[in-house]
Amino acid sequence: MANGILKVGEITTSSGSGSIILGQSGETITSSATMGSGMGKILQVVSATDSTERSTTSSSYVTGSNTLSVSITPASTSNKVLLIANLGSLYFNTSNQTINTTIYRDSTNLGTADGLSEQRSTSNVGYDWSQDVSLSFLDSPSSTSALTYQVYFKTSASTANLNKGSATASIVAMEVAG
Repeated sequence: MANGILKVGEITTSSGSGSIILGQSGETITSSATMGSGMGKILQVVSATDSTERSTTSSSYVTGSNTLSVSITPASTSNKVLLIANLGSLYFNTSNQTINTTIYRDSTNLGTADGLSEQRSTSNVGYDWSQDVSLSFLDSPSSTSALTYQVYFKTSASTANLNKGSATASIVAMEVAG
């Protein structure tokens, strides 16, 4: 294979239970460098859930839950991490209250100062109002070290609750081949 061309008639699977027929003996299949590279494939998935009610009065981001956290170690610096968090029942305790939610990678907020989501109650809604929130983010960490992703939240006033009424929140991290 000095010139980069491999000529085969049949490839047997590693289990020996079948074969892949490429063509007639002596035919050539040429591929580009990216063909079959696996870009976009999901390489690993980690997840966590939490159904314990959490609350904060903080106007700075605090952890939504120590158990609403996942760790993942990318295999390559070119791989990405797709994050999806579903937050069960954010609960507003007063009118004109804002609750911001975000995801941190270790100590880095992946959103803006307003997070990845901002929910606001209005004077028409008032007390006892809740809303489910979904967050998603495609992270490019450029790392092969263990990374921890965790949900954080904050409130503009009064108390904000996560998982009010024993709702369940979840976070999923998927490594995507880059």
